[in-house]
Amino acid sequence: MSPRIEYDSIAAKYAQHRRAHPEVLKSLCKSVQCTSKVLEVGCGTGNYIMAIESLIGCMCWGIDPSAEMLSRARERSQAIHFHAGQAERLDFPPAFFDLVFSVDVIHHISDRATYFQEAYRVLKPSGQLCTATDSKWIIRHRQPLALYFPETVESELERYPRIAELQRTMEQVGFNGIARRTVECTYALTDIQAYHDKAYSILHLIPASAFQRGLQRMERDLRAGPIRGVSRYTLLWGTRAAGIETRRGL
Repeated sequence: MSPRIEYDSIAAKYAQHRRAHPEVLKSLCKSVQCTSKVLEVGCGTGNYIMAIESLIGCMCWGIDPSAEMLSRARERSQAIHFHAGQAERLDFPPAFFDLVFSVDVIHHISDRATYFQEAYRVLKPSGQLCTATDSKWIIRHRQPLALYFPETVESELERYPRIAELQRTMEQVGFNGIARRTVECTYALTDIQAYHDKAYSILHLIPASAFQRGLQRMERDLRAGPIRGVSRYTLLWGTRAAGIETRRGL
């Protein structure tokens, strides 16, 4: 059994090192306007939902099961409604949101069918669901993570659901107009403190020897110049159709 990650204990490092992916943020912002109501599921320390609120000025909510993650988020913004909560039980009335989204969270949700049902319920007719996650190909080609810590690949392939599986479940729940798109950005990595601090959860799940070996390789290569980084996500979109109820019995 894999060791359990205690997100309360790493919230400070998340707040310090993690940032919103610019292309994911751009795609999310295109789907909302200033009158929209937006919910981020698994908001962590609030990077995405705070950026959306700042750029669009819409009404925003964020839920997360980690009290310490939420504490960090509340310190950064008083404009957003942050609540403790689980994806499988969204404590909101029906047809409330225009957009429900999650970023790098779906692999933490044990009952994804129930989550999609709940997202469908709280979305307005024609409201949208967006799941930003990693495909098998993305996991195998992460730079620099898979290059320096190859032990992360198999562990991540076990954790992450397949895109086709997510799409099938969304269709069964009742979402239509399902579309997928992969976005990426490249960058020059000049500071590897985030890796030292294990600000990426998978680094907590590989052997200590593998972690130290990868870190030493990064330090060596960084002395020769910046390390090339490429960050990718697959965005899976679905729309709640007007007048169609959630399908049960998945």
